[in-house]
Amino acid sequence: MIRNAFTYKKTAWLLATLMLVLGDTAMASSLKLADPSQLAGKWQATLVASQDTLESQALQDKPSNVCMVELQANQTLGAGAECLGSWLEEPAIGWFTEPDGIAITGKEGSRILFFSRQHEGLYKSTLKSGGLITLQRSTQ
Repeated sequence: MIRNAFTYKKTAWLLATLMLVLGDTAMASSLKLADPSQLAGKWQATLVASQDTLESQALQDKPSNVCMVELQANQTLGAGAECLGSWLEEPAIGWFTEPDGIAITGKEGSRILFFSRQHEGLYKSTLKSGGLITLQRSTQ
């Protein structure tokens, strides 16, 4: 009886360890880090106030709420960086990929904004003020 209890306990620990190891491996393989060259190009950033909806924003004529931002292959921001930075607390300088989105960096290279991936070509982020920024690949 004592021998069986020891065996069952050992088996339970072994199974728990295997689940942890295999679970980490499965999760790591499901979130692939995109190559920067795949995301480089022109993107449309749209700022929507917390009370607005994307549909109502599209009907309004607010050019200051739309920016064309270029994510350059060398992971810096090109044209439109000033416009995007005006919505943030500091200037936007660069970007890098993350398994579940795109990070925008400031002067010191630290992440100042994170866009979570919604689906191919569409990313969203919420500002501290509650505003929503969508980042959508430009079709131009």
